[in-house]
Amino acid sequence: MYGYDALDKEFLADRVGEFRHQVTRRLAGELSEDQFKPLRLMNGLYLQLHAYMLRIAIPYGTLSAAQMRTLAHVARTYDKGYGHFTTRQNLQFHWIKLRDAPDILDVLAEADMHAIQTSGNCIRNVTADPHAGATAEEVDDPRVWAEVIRQWSTLHPEFSYLPRKFKIAVTASARDRTAAKTHDIGLQLRRDRDGSLGFEVMVGGGLGRTPYIGQTIREHLPVGRLLSYLEAVLRVYNRHGRRDNIYKARIKILVATLGAEEFARQVDAEWALIDGARIDLPDTELARVRGFFAAAHFETLPPVSKAFEAARTADPAFARFVRNNIHPHKQAGYAIVDVSLKTPGETPGDASADQMDVLADLAERYSVGEIRVTHEQNLVLPHVRLDDLPTLHARLAAAGLASPNINLVSDIIACPGLDYCALANARAIPIAQSIAERFAEPELVEKIGELKIKISGCINACGHHHVGHIGILGVDKKGEEFYQLTLGGSGAEDAEVGKILGPALPAHQVAGAVDELVEVYLRERREGERFLDTIRRTGLQPFKDAVYVTAH
Repeated sequence: MYGYDALDKEFLADRVGEFRHQVTRRLAGELSEDQFKPLRLMNGLYLQLHAYMLRIAIPYGTLSAAQMRTLAHVARTYDKGYGHFTTRQNLQFHWIKLRDAPDILDVLAEADMHAIQTSGNCIRNVTADPHAGATAEEVDDPRVWAEVIRQWSTLHPEFSYLPRKFKIAVTASARDRTAAKTHDIGLQLRRDRDGSLGFEVMVGGGLGRTPYIGQTIREHLPVGRLLSYLEAVLRVYNRHGRRDNIYKARIKILVATLGAEEFARQVDAEWALIDGARIDLPDTELARVRGFFAAAHFETLPPVSKAFEAARTADPAFARFVRNNIHPHKQAGYAIVDVSLKTPGETPGDASADQMDVLADLAERYSVGEIRVTHEQNLVLPHVRLDDLPTLHARLAAAGLASPNINLVSDIIACPGLDYCALANARAIPIAQSIAERFAEPELVEKIGELKIKISGCINACGHHHVGHIGILGVDKKGEEFYQLTLGGSGAEDAEVGKILGPALPAHQVAGAVDELVEVYLRERREGERFLDTIRRTGLQPFKDAVYVTAH
């Protein structure tokens, strides 16, 4: 992973000192809230319903064990003992005191972490495949390019005050684990027919009030031209984005208005004016950045582990964990381990300080000191020996981190909702908990198979409900919390916005409605079909009939 140099560290120290002075002035009454708001947002500090929330950047979702311990320390010292991992591969602390914020940023800076550009109308945290550097599926390590974009975009003078927030994802596998097509820019690394490496550039994706799937504006952008092309895209957006209307300010609206072909034409025209030699990364600099992501030192191991196979045969719980949470590694004798933060009954995406410390210890002992955050609010230990999996599983289970439910019905994405967020119309966490508790039986969960439920407490869609196989949106009806269901969405390589099933339901009917949807699926599915496949084949009507006959 990338290591901060002396210049990076000096910059962070100066930035924290600057913000400390701003906080001191705010606490003294020298700055009003209106004056202070843009300053705190530039440092990732939000004012929510009950307290300040601090959003920590985790670039491309990669953490060292030492950084995870730092987050545990912050949770234990300055919050209520836990943190919340988000769909942006970030971490949020929801109970921060304003006077403590500069001290927290100082602690984070010591661990090469910060909260810069986790808010504001700028390029936010660049995300990447959490299996990067470990999966044999990828054509290149997407973290290299995410880091290049991060360095280029941080405090970029031309793009620090865009019409609206801006999000970029980079993936290098045919299987998209980043939801790239729901981003302002999604970058898919591919090999061309001649073997050259390039990006498929998708622009104009985004959820929220008006959801769109990103459209391809360039099939194959040579990797060496990445930054100049991104600069052209951002310039066109910066010039034409609707600063007069916050609801129409995202690039997705511009692309939809102009059409992808015209937008691409304008980008090409702008690109022709840019001096690529001045902006695009020299090979020497790319090699320097790539050096930070050199392959871990892997042992030469046999592809089959007797200890692993024996444990899988002897322990049904371990066998289930292997089926659902373990993925093939590019190196023989190793595996990629998904760690679920979705234990039924708990808050999706939350990890306690003690759990963070356990994960740091496990990463050091079993995964070359690395942890990844997924956009689905889970964690990954990317480099684990097969021989170590039984012991690792036992230690995860002891910490409450061994739920064998990755990509299954109880692996629910949920935003903080009205329990925390001042923008929310309804709670998301209790709805997620009530659904997960109905599907707590591991045999049933496996029988159902892949089913992605995503819940948002408001139209801003931080829970990605639009692209859930089952999406749930909280809405306000005359002061009461109701929930609108959508079916058939996907945030993967087959991205699609779900369709509204029918009228919104009161909170007490939502978990039962999900039960009904699952029953219809189990009855209607054909051999080998996932929930999403069945929906696409049958359409909504059988599901709609079951939910609304039951509800009314």
